Amino acid sequence: MPALLEKGNLHVGLGFSGGPIQVMAQMQVISNVVDLGMNLQAALDAPRFFSFDQWLVSRGRIPIETRDGLARKGHRLELTGEYQEIAGFGQAVIFDSATGTKYGASDPRADGAAIPEPLPK
Repeated sequence: MPALLEKGNLHVGLGFSGGPIQVMAQMQVISNVVDLGMNLQAALDAPRFFSFDQWLVSRGRIPIETRDGLARKGHRLELTGEYQEIAGFGQAVIFDSATGTKYGASDPRADGAAIPEPLPK
């Protein structure tokens, strides 16, 4: 699922896999960048949450106080490992058209990589 974002001289392209999870995962990553000011790698690394009939949350990355609070409100939780593919996974690039700088980011939930472009000779 591709997405393009622009603000001023910054141009972002990102894509997600993950079946029914991909929309929620991608929107969480976009919110991490736009609303929380994270860089692309931090946004992809951040914990995710999602729900079908119960909330799936990371055992080690969502604070226990948050998990307990959700349970007290009647939410059913299923704890997952730290970087589960079930949370969707994406890759992203950003281009700064003012400086010509390119950046890449890769989700730790999958086997992708952000490999630097070689400098021109």
